[in-house]
Amino acid sequence: MSARVFIGELPQDLFPLSRLCNRQTNNPRNPRLIPWSVAGQVNLMRIPTWLGRLIGSTLCMVCLTTGIRLTADEARPLFVEGYAGRVSYAPTEELTLHVSCSAPTFSVEIVRLGGKLETVWTSAAITGREQPVPENASSHGCRWPATVNLKIPAGWMSGYYKVWFRARDGGGTYSHRGTRATESSCYFVLRAAEPGKASKILLQLSTHTYNAYNNWGGSSLYAYNSRNNNQGHRVSFERPPMSQFDSWERPFVEWVERNGYILDFAANGDLESRPELLRAYRLVLSVGHDEYWSGPMRDSLEKYIADGGNVAFFSGNTCCWQVRSEEGGQSFTCWKQNYYSDPVFAAREGYATLSSLWSHHLVKRPENQLTGVGFLRGGYHKSHGQLMDGSGAFTVHRPEHWIYEGTGLKKDDSFGGKDTIVGYECDGCELSWKEGLPTPTYRDGTPDTFTVLGTAPAQWHPDDCYWYEKWEKGRKGNAVLGVYTKGGTVFTCGSTDWSHGLRGGDAAVERITRNILDRLSK
Repeated sequence: MSARVFIGELPQDLFPLSRLCNRQTNNPRNPRLIPWSVAGQVNLMRIPTWLGRLIGSTLCMVCLTTGIRLTADEARPLFVEGYAGRVSYAPTEELTLHVSCSAPTFSVEIVRLGGKLETVWTSAAITGREQPVPENASSHGCRWPATVNLKIPAGWMSGYYKVWFRARDGGGTYSHRGTRATESSCYFVLRAAEPGKASKILLQLSTHTYNAYNNWGGSSLYAYNSRNNNQGHRVSFERPPMSQFDSWERPFVEWVERNGYILDFAANGDLESRPELLRAYRLVLSVGHDEYWSGPMRDSLEKYIADGGNVAFFSGNTCCWQVRSEEGGQSFTCWKQNYYSDPVFAAREGYATLSSLWSHHLVKRPENQLTGVGFLRGGYHKSHGQLMDGSGAFTVHRPEHWIYEGTGLKKDDSFGGKDTIVGYECDGCELSWKEGLPTPTYRDGTPDTFTVLGTAPAQWHPDDCYWYEKWEKGRKGNAVLGVYTKGGTVFTCGSTDWSHGLRGGDAAVERITRNILDRLSK
């Protein structure tokens, strides 16, 4: 004897489920319809009678307790999402877009985000196909086939490009009918066709940080937004991304381009894979939240500075964590506070590439050596529950310095508070105070030519610092703004939120930014 299982209406072999599934339940709290597929859709097949009855009785209990009615007619979820095959491209290279879509067709629009929005390409209808999601998509990528192949025109400007995916359908056949629409996006970075020709300023975008926070597929490098709070230690770029460009780099780019400056763009990973790119520029920029750096990235930029190149870090929490690139830059690893699980730690053959804090006592390469400041001596300001009553402003020290030229600021004046330019995450250095002026102790890696030009209070959250065995309990920090010269000149603002002052039109922030761009790009 055997029972039959069908899609849609169920045969009487599954009594009483068939009668239940073909009528509306009397439960007024939950009269929803669900497709028979959620009950385990099975193509026509034969199974043992006992199993058919077990399935039927189980589903009967589900329906009775939830008030659900099973039907094959409900519309499926509508979605479209995808990613670019690489983070960084150059004109004339082939852009690939890898898309999963539940609708019959979808469309693509590519827009350059800058001083103005510029749509550079739109598609006709493209056939949609739903792609599987691997269990390890977060760490090893989706590996979807390319749906769109586009040779990037030679005339496209260097910049950050947003790719919109849009889909529509008509809903269900017998219920949930009506036009439905959905959209999502990904991005790619376009380098200059001829590096350094149009501009001597290179903005390298914080694409590693975007990826570290991306929890698509279930995990990121953070527990708070990962499935079951299970923090990952490897993240792939080959999955639908998230981006922080709108929060920090976009207001900077919009202000710069609207004020007549031209920028060339690159991704974080380009400093590792294309170090020769730097030679074409006089000034390299980091803006916003530039948290994750590999050893080769640092090597490239530190050599550039030693050779006379200039850098401006309009960023905070910069170069905090060391990552190791894998798969040719398509993914990276960072064990962070769980560094003891890193194979580099277990090997006990040296810790230079340990994927934890750059300031970790085992790594012995604090980010201060590059930026002048670091997160261990900084922390939060008006974020993470820390210093929520802070002013969001820098206090001025040494106003005679060239960065303050034309601002009218005097010693102990404050600036930037209206737009909270000191905010979110901040970097500092160990300070000593003499006659009301702060001076670095130079014991934490800060270069011996570093001059402190502004400060604001900052501090870590206890949950973020006590894992580190060298942390001094109760220690307070500062956001530190300053400059040093060691071959080239390096400016750092010590805060993620500098660009918010440009967005808000703060006169002092605008003038300081001009002074830095004008002087260091020559």
